[in-house]
Amino acid sequence: MFEISPAEWTAILLSLRVAIIATLVATPFGIALAWLLARYNFWGKSVLDALIHLPLVLPPVATGYLLLLSFGRRGLVGAWLADNFGIVFAFRWTGAALACGIMSFPLLVRPIRLSIEAIDRRLEQASSTLGAAPWQVFATVTLPLALPGVLAGMVLGFAKAIGEFGATITFVSNIPGETQTISSAIYSLIQTPDGDAAAGRLVLISIVIAMGALIASEWFARRATKRLHGN
Repeated sequence: MFEISPAEWTAILLSLRVAIIATLVATPFGIALAWLLARYNFWGKSVLDALIHLPLVLPPVATGYLLLLSFGRRGLVGAWLADNFGIVFAFRWTGAALACGIMSFPLLVRPIRLSIEAIDRRLEQASSTLGAAPWQVFATVTLPLALPGVLAGMVLGFAKAIGEFGATITFVSNIPGETQTISSAIYSLIQTPDGDAAAGRLVLISIVIAMGALIASEWFARRATKRLHGN
């Protein structure tokens, strides 16, 4: 029951690889957009905010289909990337990372934005008064104070990426060793005879990873509160 097969290990390690890459690549964009939404009011802000959170409410299969149309081998962006740079996303593990990054992006941005909004702007203004450039204010004041929120967002995004299924299987299919993550492996196992034990093992592993990520995210959120309010 508790002996993990090589195929299951492959799915687990691929899921971790995809989730880590998706989180690391998405984080700089998440920080930039969170800072923009937290610090500025501009025309179209509500539309941008809605677009960021759209993957949370849109059916995951629809998101995967849109990715296939855009980044597929014959898609507008996908064809250009393939012809000019040799980069292919469809039916590759890199496409799984792209799908997971997009699906987890709202959960990444939200804690970072809340953390930045909670920072006393007088601290940033004091730094500017002392002669710091805007990028220096961000790098030495805003980002360090928002770091617990950044880490909380990264952990939540990682957990979402680990469990992503609908968009991934639509965009990159379910290819063992290439795009078969934990979620798609479970899907395959429950449809095969005598696959219940293996599916159960992967479900337990998913629960352990998700619980660990949620506990870590809560811990980082509490650290952010203590750091900002001094208690």
